[in-house]
Amino acid sequence: MAKLYFYYSAMNAGKSTTLLQSSYNYHERGMNTLLFTAAIDDRFGRGKIASRIGLSADAHLFDNKFDFLSFIRQHHQTLPNLKCVLVDEAQFLNKDQVRQLCDVVDLLKVPVLTYGIRTDFKGELFQGSYYLLAWADELVELKTICHCGRKATMNARVGPDGEFVTEGQQIEIAGNERYISLCREHFHKAQAQPENHCVVALKTRNVA
Repeated sequence: MAKLYFYYSAMNAGKSTTLLQSSYNYHERGMNTLLFTAAIDDRFGRGKIASRIGLSADAHLFDNKFDFLSFIRQHHQTLPNLKCVLVDEAQFLNKDQVRQLCDVVDLLKVPVLTYGIRTDFKGELFQGSYYLLAWADELVELKTICHCGRKATMNARVGPDGEFVTEGQQIEIAGNERYISLCREHFHKAQAQPENHCVVALKTRNVA
């Protein structure tokens, strides 16, 4: 039975690696897949899903006006043996697009695997993640760790001076130079490194 899956984590937990491995598994068995990634994220080149360990694959781009149901319905009719749809950077989906992916599952009977982060640098849900958490049939957490060794669940944004950034636009495309995965405790303490390695005095976040 086709389902909508949401694989979520903090940054640098291997989401793209897992996506690419899943797509490879389908192709290895003679089945076709459709891959999508956000047009806004061009760190590895437009239309490319790439992992930190060197795996990559071409993908279709989506922006906030992209219609997943229409696009996939067309390819469902013309692409033989289409067995899975995989969406990277799923936090950038909007509400209508998550609904379209639900319809791909329910109407076209094609499984959809989405991969993304839950929250932004303020600890607030992205719109795509919000509706995937609400509507997905299966929620799967991919884990990475904080510098303290505990599970990292938060994504902190830091400036060039190493201090936490607490204001700004929700979306800012960047990598390890701007984002750090932390456990909730060290996110709320604004502590990006173990205490004995901290050189810069980080400002403590005020938490309501």
